[in-house]
Amino acid sequence: MRVRDILARATLRLTQAGVEDARAEARRLLCWAAGIDLTAIVTLLRLDDTAQARFEDVIARRARREPYAYITGSRGFWTQDFLTNEYTLIPRADSETLIEALRHHKPQRDRPYRILDLGTGTGCLLLAALSHYPNARGVGVDIVPEATQLARENAKLNQLERRARFVTSHWGDALTGRYDIILSNPPYIRTGDLAELMPEVRYYEPASALDGGASGLDAYAAILSDLPRLMRRDGIAVLELGKGQDQEVRHLAAENGLEMRACYNDLNGIARAMILGLGAY
Repeated sequence: MRVRDILARATLRLTQAGVEDARAEARRLLCWAAGIDLTAIVTLLRLDDTAQARFEDVIARRARREPYAYITGSRGFWTQDFLTNEYTLIPRADSETLIEALRHHKPQRDRPYRILDLGTGTGCLLLAALSHYPNARGVGVDIVPEATQLARENAKLNQLERRARFVTSHWGDALTGRYDIILSNPPYIRTGDLAELMPEVRYYEPASALDGGASGLDAYAAILSDLPRLMRRDGIAVLELGKGQDQEVRHLAAENGLEMRACYNDLNGIARAMILGLGAY
């Protein structure tokens, strides 16, 4: 079959499955299956049998609403690429707001910061921060062993393995010492809202990284209660927020002796990254 016919059939299948921007997804998956750059697709007339079989397989998976990043096994975040798997959330552009907020509050790039990432997943937040601060070192923590192993692989992939280590732990339970920068994208979806998530998230991404309890605040409560022990006096914490959670998280922070320094919106205008510190200093 000609490539244009293969693409038309794949686009129709993804459209019927409810995939948004189905033609663009089909084109990207075809390029991935054929091992070519997106710009080369205009000159590609036919696929060999191996590439066509591979493409048909990934279109079937995508039609079942398996996320693109799980099919291809990688996702871009900040200026890096990250391996992905079913044990971790897929890195999202919204989370890049945390790195932008961090850059504003810690503008001196040459400092030897100690950085902690609670709930590290793929390691994307920690490794993005380390790429920005060349003299920093960091620790990523996740309760899921498969996640910490994947984060180690991502550190090696991005040539940061000498400055990053990863620990399997429930939040900061296994840690001692204090940090200049603490990052976290905790589970913050209310349990009752999980069923309303898009199929890619609801059926494929790990529930443990999404479910924030009945109020969506369970993980924040655990993290905020431990931040005073983990944070240096002039340090900051940068937390990702769910939609509409900024005031509730701010109140929880205040109950634990923390104050909000700033709150940053993502590209959709949603309060997404909250900067916290240990009172006035």
